[in-house]
Amino acid sequence: MINTLNNNIKNINQLSIGIFDSGLGGLSICKEITKQLPNESIIYLADSNNTPYGEKSKGEIINLSIKNTELLLELGCKLIVVACNTATTNAIDTLRKKYDIPFVGIEPATKPAALQTKSGKIGILATKGTLNSDLFLTTSHEFRDKLEIIETEGKNLVRLIEKGLLDETKPLLEKYLTPMIEQGVDNIVLGCTHYSFLIPIIKQIVPNHITIIDSGEAVAKQTQKVLEKEGLLNLDNKNVARTFYTNGDLNVLSEFLQRIEISADDEIVFRVF
Repeated sequence: MINTLNNNIKNINQLSIGIFDSGLGGLSICKEITKQLPNESIIYLADSNNTPYGEKSKGEIINLSIKNTELLLELGCKLIVVACNTATTNAIDTLRKKYDIPFVGIEPATKPAALQTKSGKIGILATKGTLNSDLFLTTSHEFRDKLEIIETEGKNLVRLIEKGLLDETKPLLEKYLTPMIEQGVDNIVLGCTHYSFLIPIIKQIVPNHITIIDSGEAVAKQTQKVLEKEGLLNLDNKNVARTFYTNGDLNVLSEFLQRIEISADDEIVFRVF
């Protein structure tokens, strides 16, 4: 059941796409969705107070995902994007069973990396919660007999990103990525939406022949596909609104919105929950 607090909305297609993440990382997904679907209103929920999800138990991740979903439904959303690898791999099955609304998830793009590798070696940089999840182990299993997969936990990267301290991640990235480079990977998968903001720094570290893969564009296309299938696309470009909620630092949120080139001209509303 879809609820809305906006009495001006007369049909379900005008409801918002809801997006949540354990903080600001999902803004990289939000950017791709706004490019792919400019007619759609967005409500983004940054649960920065509980970041990183990747260090929490599966039960905690599920409970936080339910809390976020409940709030987005209360605010009036027709589809929810779980813009967090850890929440997707640990909680999306529960959410789909519990709520009568479409969900789009995100997980490490192992398959694209596996299909295009020439060295037969790929690296995956992700949180502990994603690497240990049943869904990730299942989806990556089919490639493990054919490829060498080097998995590395990006410990403490999310905390630094949430504080806006991107430059301070470079020593950690060098520590995590150098063994992958030395072992001959030619594709590195970013298994956390936060890591998309580190791509410029990662490119300073890895050789040019290594492809860096994240999932933003693929998630945006899948969101469009699901909306079309469910008959939920908004074809009216009037009254498009983008609202960003956080329980963290509004100044850091504003800084990250500037990074993804979403500005005040886009009728942005900042709110704290």
